[in-house]
Amino acid sequence: MIHNPEGRITLHPHTRRVRVWLDDVLLADSRRAIELRETNYPPRQYLPQEDVELSRLSNSATVTYCPFKGHARYFADHDGTDIAWSYETPLEFVADIRERLAFDGERITETIDD
Repeated sequence: MIHNPEGRITLHPHTRRVRVWLDDVLLADSRRAIELRETNYPPRQYLPQEDVELSRLSNSATVTYCPFKGHARYFADHDGTDIAWSYETPLEFVADIRERLAFDGERITETIDD
């Protein structure tokens, strides 16, 4: 079943500089983020994979499903803790986040500058 997220999810592309740190390691640096705003969740920055140091992450066995976005696969840090996810084939309503990564705000430090 596909749920229409109309009114629940909005996408906001922007050119502000988004940087993601894990401790003192810079994991991502982008000016091509899409901010996804979803009811009852904090805004998430979805970054192009090209702007993420994927070599510092490993593929996780974790896969989740959101009825508004689709299946997400996860990426782990050097300790094996899931810290990011990506929708490789998102639902049509959020197709613009395809192959972008979002990070768990509790596990990383994220800065957004103009």
